[in-house]
Amino acid sequence: MKFTENIQQVAALQPDYLGFIFYEKSKRNFEGIIPELPKNIKKTGVFVNEYIEIVVSLVEEYQLEAIQLHGEEFVEYIKELKSQLELSQELYQNENSKLGKKKAIEIIKVFSIKDHFDFEILNSYVDDVDYFLFDTKGDEKGGNGIHFNWQILKNYPFSKPFFLSGGIGLDDVEKLQEILNFNLPIYALDVNSKFEIEPGKKNIEALKKFKNNVIKNVVK
Repeated sequence: MKFTENIQQVAALQPDYLGFIFYEKSKRNFEGIIPELPKNIKKTGVFVNEYIEIVVSLVEEYQLEAIQLHGEEFVEYIKELKSQLELSQELYQNENSKLGKKKAIEIIKVFSIKDHFDFEILNSYVDDVDYFLFDTKGDEKGGNGIHFNWQILKNYPFSKPFFLSGGIGLDDVEKLQEILNFNLPIYALDVNSKFEIEPGKKNIEALKKFKNNVIKNVVK
């Protein structure tokens, strides 16, 4: 998300998460003010190999509730990030004791897939992330608008829930029904470029239609 009015329009559709990209090389890079959102929508910051201090600072500035790591962040990076976030939360709690305890920041680690994927890579991450996200390997860090071969996910060996991403659009409801038959721990659908009017600006009517189609034909 990038534009204030469009953010509010999408928020009215009640997504579980709204993503804000903090990566200067992205055409969707977010700079500005996030309008007030319903409490049930998790503000999610998307980062690519960013300095931990900057991630923590932006989490504090925008009161982010989830972090999506879209680069080559190793487990050691994630452990240190979580440690710094916990320290930041403790300081916040001490200074704002009347506001109640804040929930831990969710960590979503992205892995890009094309024609094959070695799931053993995930072993070292399982205990330190809340979710994985699988999208399509392409020229850009996300938002390439193309699918990867979802059949590869049949080999997913973990119970750790994951986000399914990668060029999901209005024409994919039937394919989504098919992948649900794999009995995989799919936690969420991440949609982006197939619903854009321009980078960072979403087509509200298309999103409404997709949401209704998913609820009617996919969600059981």
